[in-house]
Amino acid sequence: MANLTSLKDLATQTRRDIIRMVHGAKSGHPGGSLGCADYFIALYHEIMEHNPQHFSMDGIGEDVFFLSNGHISPVWYSTLARAGYFDVAELATFRKLNSRLQGHPATEEGLPGIRMSSGSLGQGMSVAIGAALAKKLNGDDKLVYSLHGDGEIQEGQIWEAAMSAAHHKVDNYIATIDYNNRQIDGDVSDVMSLGNLKAKWEAFGWITLEMNGNDMEDVIATLQKAKSMTGQGKPSMILMTTEMGQGVDFMMGTHAWHGVPPSDEQKELALSQLAETIGDY
Repeated sequence: MANLTSLKDLATQTRRDIIRMVHGAKSGHPGGSLGCADYFIALYHEIMEHNPQHFSMDGIGEDVFFLSNGHISPVWYSTLARAGYFDVAELATFRKLNSRLQGHPATEEGLPGIRMSSGSLGQGMSVAIGAALAKKLNGDDKLVYSLHGDGEIQEGQIWEAAMSAAHHKVDNYIATIDYNNRQIDGDVSDVMSLGNLKAKWEAFGWITLEMNGNDMEDVIATLQKAKSMTGQGKPSMILMTTEMGQGVDFMMGTHAWHGVPPSDEQKELALSQLAETIGDY
């Protein structure tokens, strides 16, 4: 395993990137991005088998990832850059005119690491299942991963995809839900309660695990456990509990920072709580 301290430091630096990117663009989604930093760093630096230097859209012979809740693009862009997919300096162009780093990930700009345009919630699981089935048809033994928002689970297409994956025994697929109980209009439990998600996914025929998404050790251990359970005839779902705005005290405990950029003063306050670890872009 990679050095745990190094992974935690990288997650902290990613959180700094998120604050600076959203502030620089004067738009974007910091809350969920901050909450998912540990997951992304663990996935790209410890769990997935991938090749940043030779990115291909088909992803043959490597693990592939799809971000379904595309509004948290800042954390993905930072992760991709810090993993070597493109120059870290390009993060400064986030949401700028003609940038490859659009507010929601897109494919027409040809940004390495992006295989699906996302932002319309509910679609990513269907795409990921298709990719996983393609790997099976091609005799490719690598895995497919995806991330979803908890508010996104209110979309009906998710549950159609859930039935499909179980029916077709898509057991080379590991999905994760960012369960922070926050969405744009308030707490998920107030907007539309999800009930017992663990029981629901198990009833739909999925292997279902739970983890603390803001504990790097637990994230790595749970993802490794999910990998060990692939190939058993069932898709896997990880219910990942996180805190929106993790690492920045005034952004935590509220949905208010779902899609609001920090002011100059708020940016400096946030960065003062996130120590620079490997260098800003």
